[in-house]
Amino acid sequence: MASTFRCSSLCARGFLVRALLSRGRSTEVRYLSVSSRFGREFYWNDRHDANESKFDKVLIANRGEIACRVIDSCRRLGVKTVAIHSDVDSNARHVRSADEAVCVGPAPSNQSYLNMEAIMDAIKQTGAQAVHPGYGFLSENRTFAGKLADAGIAWVGPNSEAIRSMGDKIESKRIANDAKVNCIPGFDGVVKDVEEAVKLANEIGYPVMLKASAGGGGKGMRIAWNDDEAREGFRFSQEEAASSFGDDRLLIEKFIDNPRHIEIQVLCDKHGNSIYLNERECSIQRRNQKVIEEAPSTFLDADTRRAMGDQAVALANAVGYDSAGTVEFLVDSKRNFYFLEMNTRLQVEHPITEAITGVDIVHQMLRVAKGHKLLLKQDDIGIHGWSIECRVYAEDPYKSFGLPSVGRLSSYKEPTHIKNVRCDSGIQEGSEISIYYDPMICKLVTVGDTRDEALGTMCKALDSYVIRGVTHNIPLLRDIITEKKFVSGNISTNYLQEVYPDGFTGTRLEDWERKELAAMACVIYTQWDRRSNLFLTDDRHHELGDRRNKWELSLKLDHNIHTAEVEMDKHGKFEVKIDGKKTKIRGDFKLIDNVLEPNINGKDLTMQLISRKRDGDITIQYLGTKFTVNVLDKKIVSMLQYMPETVDTVQDSMIIAPMPGLVKSIAVEVGQQVIEGMEMCVLEAMKMQNSLVAAKAGKVAKINFAAGQTVDEEDVIVELE
Repeated sequence: MASTFRCSSLCARGFLVRALLSRGRSTEVRYLSVSSRFGREFYWNDRHDANESKFDKVLIANRGEIACRVIDSCRRLGVKTVAIHSDVDSNARHVRSADEAVCVGPAPSNQSYLNMEAIMDAIKQTGAQAVHPGYGFLSENRTFAGKLADAGIAWVGPNSEAIRSMGDKIESKRIANDAKVNCIPGFDGVVKDVEEAVKLANEIGYPVMLKASAGGGGKGMRIAWNDDEAREGFRFSQEEAASSFGDDRLLIEKFIDNPRHIEIQVLCDKHGNSIYLNERECSIQRRNQKVIEEAPSTFLDADTRRAMGDQAVALANAVGYDSAGTVEFLVDSKRNFYFLEMNTRLQVEHPITEAITGVDIVHQMLRVAKGHKLLLKQDDIGIHGWSIECRVYAEDPYKSFGLPSVGRLSSYKEPTHIKNVRCDSGIQEGSEISIYYDPMICKLVTVGDTRDEALGTMCKALDSYVIRGVTHNIPLLRDIITEKKFVSGNISTNYLQEVYPDGFTGTRLEDWERKELAAMACVIYTQWDRRSNLFLTDDRHHELGDRRNKWELSLKLDHNIHTAEVEMDKHGKFEVKIDGKKTKIRGDFKLIDNVLEPNINGKDLTMQLISRKRDGDITIQYLGTKFTVNVLDKKIVSMLQYMPETVDTVQDSMIIAPMPGLVKSIAVEVGQQVIEGMEMCVLEAMKMQNSLVAAKAGKVAKINFAAGQTVDEEDVIVELE
């Protein structure tokens, strides 16, 4: 019976059923038809027997985009779904997408999405036969997996013993060594205290990595290059580990400087069959969290790929693994690779593997959990094209490459009209990004026959992605995918620090790009001017008569003043002359459009009109970055000399919250003398600890927040005299 696949990203409908002859018997293989946007079917290699048994109802113990992703595959297969949610998520997309939904507690995750008893009650209430945990939250919690097993509920993930073995980084390293998997040099035990951390770091040799034994997702990890950093790293890693995982044990190992982060996707069943689905390159990271991933890697050759895949499968077999999982490696410049950790769950970046292998990983996880054998063999897995994923976050890329941002999405339009684009998201226009959960907006995925094709599509998709109401990281993503080192494939986990040593400051325009931007701003101004003469609006000109087709303007870009002359012909084409140099612009666009697609000097471009203010400021998103050009009629500019300039307030005497979060601790008290660089407080946001320090020496005059209180972005936490 045909079912509808309604992906939060693909929004494609229907599927195509084909009969394949496999090992002497007829097997029906289902494919998702996405011919409206993709040049090929997305799940063209997703083998299963159409007559095999399936779960009737699956509960998704997660939220957001991954919950929507699991719901999509279940809907395609005709499996009913149950969503759980906190009270603040009651109207979330995953809640409305599921067949049923149950509230499991208030907003804090430890009272809702981590509330095992409430989730067990939801399972009983709805009669769900299986639980898919997605990633994060309870996805690698063997206690929860054990509770489900005791209740006779299927766990769509590996067995609890595999979770235990691989979830503990200390034990997983021992098992990896026994399985002849290459490992990073380090200390295999638990680091007892800060002094032992310093002692071990000196024995191993700096730099070292301190990281949570039970952790993942970049939390509870710190690099130390000397004794002071080892002490500080131990403290913060331990606090983050306790907050995120309820387990503050730490291990320490050699930090491989300038490595690549490459992971192998494995798929195993309960009958001893194991395969690997090739690799993903995940080297573009900030704070040990991935930002851009691609499959395959530009760096691996066939022999290295095979060796890494064989070792990943050997490790999975050593622990009796029986689901989808990922073995992560660090790879040095000579293609030596070292085991990092195994994630016993579905990875965030799994769509790019699906794109190049044609396998629906979520579906295969459901099949394995039901007890079916894999119908895929290693020879069935090839590399078909290239896929790239950009993680679009609600965060400010100009602050440490991305500090979280919160707010409501006042306008939101995904670029799914572009061929070969997939958006896995769990939000929509009107959704709120809060401080309680991960700030991910979407996993933007593009596919191409070559890497250049996938990158070109990604450029177009990022330029066309409309997000208003929150700060987002598209400017950084857009800059990276056109940066020469990234385009050449010359990357490592140090990429951001090497390419942006002073932090990300936005795209730097070439002179010709700057002229195109300025010319477009002039055309936008003239369009507004022409419209103001047609409607009785407050900012209309009071000149009567025919509509103008010529303008003399003054524009300011990058603190430089330019003279512009604009002329429009009867066909609506513009010629803009700036400082005597001409630019020709045409295109059927309207000012009400969020995305503008002009043709400038014969090139088709994509821009976004962010805002236009009465003072002449026109803000345009161009090449991912927002630029403001001030455009005014020359008559108006002649009067500006009489207007006083405003003076910015100096804020170095205040400790201001760079993002919304929870004040974890206050390190000073009123009247205390502090020196420049001294820690004033620790702010926790999205389970990450951030130390805020004094910008100058002074005396503490006022403390506006106490430990345990929440703050908004730009709240003043501490004031100095």
